[in-house]
Amino acid sequence: MKNSERYLIAFNQIDKYLNNELSRNGSYVGFSQAVNKVAQHNHIVKRFKDDLLEFAVLRNAIVHERTDPEYVIAEPHNSTVEKIEKVLSELTEPKKVIPTFSQEVKSFKISDSLADVLNMIKYTHYSQFPVYEEDEFKGLLTANGITNWLAETVDEDLLSREETTLDQLIDHEEGTENYKFVSRDLTIYEAEDIFKDQVNKEDRIDAVLITHNGKSDESLLGIISAWDIIDIP
Repeated sequence: MKNSERYLIAFNQIDKYLNNELSRNGSYVGFSQAVNKVAQHNHIVKRFKDDLLEFAVLRNAIVHERTDPEYVIAEPHNSTVEKIEKVLSELTEPKKVIPTFSQEVKSFKISDSLADVLNMIKYTHYSQFPVYEEDEFKGLLTANGITNWLAETVDEDLLSREETTLDQLIDHEEGTENYKFVSRDLTIYEAEDIFKDQVNKEDRIDAVLITHNGKSDESLLGIISAWDIIDIP
């Protein structure tokens, strides 16, 4: 199959996907217009918006300049065809936060000590820890929260890391909720936008916590930090 044929097949499938997203009851919307409209609510289309608009330009060159059904003005490069097919795959079968960010999450009990957390940081270099009281989620402890607590207690003569419990630290986090629970079915692009939406806000999210249905009383399946999001290709 020619590259131009592969390209047009992928393009037409994306075109169909976009119009299905608009639910226009059979009323067709042009590709570029559909991209701009769908990008307003679809995180994946928003992520690939510029690529999609460029795809439309090349498609027009291939189709509109034909002098007969067998003739195309140019054959797309292999990398271009692979790119549009990759975007199609992301649209129709997007990567989810699970299994992408599936991992064992290190958590603590509210009665655990600061020394317990510091030892975990020392050996794992993790800096964010969910804290529980029995099965109830109490908050997300971070390195910033620990630093804030140390700054506020700097004038105290004696501070025992073994006797200081996490219930004394958890209220020193910046912002009332520095976390967000999400379900395992969230796409990685929706997770990315959660962090992007926080950039200009005073109370920023430090981590996204993943459970089966996005509820805080469910077992943790993974955790995403802003640094993890940067690594999304």
